[in-house]
Amino acid sequence: MDLYDALHTSSTGLAAQRLRMNLISANLANVNTTRTPEGGPYRRKEVVFEARPKAESFRDLLRSRQNRRPADVQAARIIEDQRPPVLKFAPHHPDADETGYVALPHVNVMEEMVNMISATRSYEANIAAVRAAKDMALKALEIGK
Repeated sequence: MDLYDALHTSSTGLAAQRLRMNLISANLANVNTTRTPEGGPYRRKEVVFEARPKAESFRDLLRSRQNRRPADVQAARIIEDQRPPVLKFAPHHPDADETGYVALPHVNVMEEMVNMISATRSYEANIAAVRAAKDMALKALEIGK
């Protein structure tokens, strides 16, 4: 693996974790959203990651396996939570039904905060990898002095 591969792999990891943090932020921001353009309460969103080899053709894929080239991290899809909404008795709420219950999103603030800490730590690990690759490149350049 060369310097470019290390930087490229870390940059795809950074982009993936940034997307994850954006979705977590949206979940936290919409914890009390009872009405969306699609109808009903907000649905919690989560990203599914996958490792994709950088190779395009079978020949490139075979060469990358022989050279042990890393795979990129990419978002495969964004899924919406399919659990039913949480019903809360609030008869004076504008979105309450005829029995006085309001449908709230199924977003757990504690779970989202744990996910945010995990995404932050992953982001920091990728930054550390970029920093280490940069430092190695600078030390390699100093050898020629």
